[in-house]
Amino acid sequence: MSDTLRVALAGLGTVGAGVIRVLDTNRDLITRRAGRPIEIVAVSARDRHKDRGVDLSRFEWLDDTAGLAALDADVVVELIGGSDGPALSLARTAIGRGKGVVTANKAMLAHHGLELASAAEAAGVPLKFEAAVAGGIPVIKGLREGAAANAIDRVYGILNGTCNFILSKMEAEGRDFADVLAEAQALGFAEADPSFDIDGIDAAHKLSILAALAFGSQPAFADVACHGIREVLAADIAEAAALGYRIRLVGVAEANGGGLFQRVHPHLVPLHHPLAHVAGSTNAVVADGNFVGRLLFQGAGAGEGPTASAVVADLIDIARGEFGPPFAMPAAALEQRPAADSGDRRGRAYVRFTVADRVGVLAEIAAAMRDAGVSIESLIQRGANPDGSVRVVIVTHDGPERSVAQALERLRGSQSLASQPLWMHILD
Repeated sequence: MSDTLRVALAGLGTVGAGVIRVLDTNRDLITRRAGRPIEIVAVSARDRHKDRGVDLSRFEWLDDTAGLAALDADVVVELIGGSDGPALSLARTAIGRGKGVVTANKAMLAHHGLELASAAEAAGVPLKFEAAVAGGIPVIKGLREGAAANAIDRVYGILNGTCNFILSKMEAEGRDFADVLAEAQALGFAEADPSFDIDGIDAAHKLSILAALAFGSQPAFADVACHGIREVLAADIAEAAALGYRIRLVGVAEANGGGLFQRVHPHLVPLHHPLAHVAGSTNAVVADGNFVGRLLFQGAGAGEGPTASAVVADLIDIARGEFGPPFAMPAAALEQRPAADSGDRRGRAYVRFTVADRVGVLAEIAAAMRDAGVSIESLIQRGANPDGSVRVVIVTHDGPERSVAQALERLRGSQSLASQPLWMHILD
């Protein structure tokens, strides 16, 4: 081991430039904590001439990112992004050449985490990814190390800052989704193509990583049931508030009966729950351990400073020689769990219908619920919309999700429905 931890950095976007700034600003402190200096020796990005606000002249520049794996460096930091392509190729090659890898790439880990973890363990090199989930919040370290003595019953939380910003803004200002999304894009909180965020895919990537850590299972992104926030109306948020809830996009993972349940979906969160008070672009993760009880991790889930901080924290651990299996236990010990049937889950539901304003519609909906065995706690009908349709909201009593799904299937194709119903789960 050399006196200095030598780092090759791939990707000089917001986070990559932030890593350089963190290392420059806190250099003495980081050296004392790491026990030795951490130095970037080479960088690579698409545009060599772009002004990133940091001095790059001191580093070796490679136009070909893949070449970083061949340099005399101890660790490759991958901040390119994408589940495949150059990012995956660089990670594979770096590990194959005996170099550690630090990444913020949740998509790559969700799809290829088991392969990369197995390769890193076989090579005896670190694979660390604190920045891949919830930005600067140390939730990976918290689950992998702090809660290592516990069986985790459930892990869940708000995992996407863009969606939380949009929902919080809709809640505070009574505005509809499309309007707030446009503002989020203008402010840089949402991408020009926001699909990965607002359709829940980004949160699903993160949830699959958390589930693997929490339950000792192989990452199973393909098994995450995913539904985003496109269909949430300002009227839904107002209705939820009147019922004593706030709407949040929540990822939930539980392991039971040999199966693994994973879902990202808008939820009604009761006002007494901590997640109801997570606003703006903040992230929060809750883990329930059998001895430690409820753990809440909350903070900035994205951005230059928080994410770069998490990357450098991983580098400090590597400089100290502190690393173990990437997913808290050897990759060979990670279980391959089947996807659990969500129909067996019990809970309460919020279902919003947009229907034609005519006699018999409520009776048709109530009959479908009755025939599927759904017990209705409350039924709310509001005044007509400008197009003449009417919103009807049903809140169910506790019951199996299968029954609600069957009721909605009975109503599929009904001439009474002006659009597909919106089903949101109520967080218990």
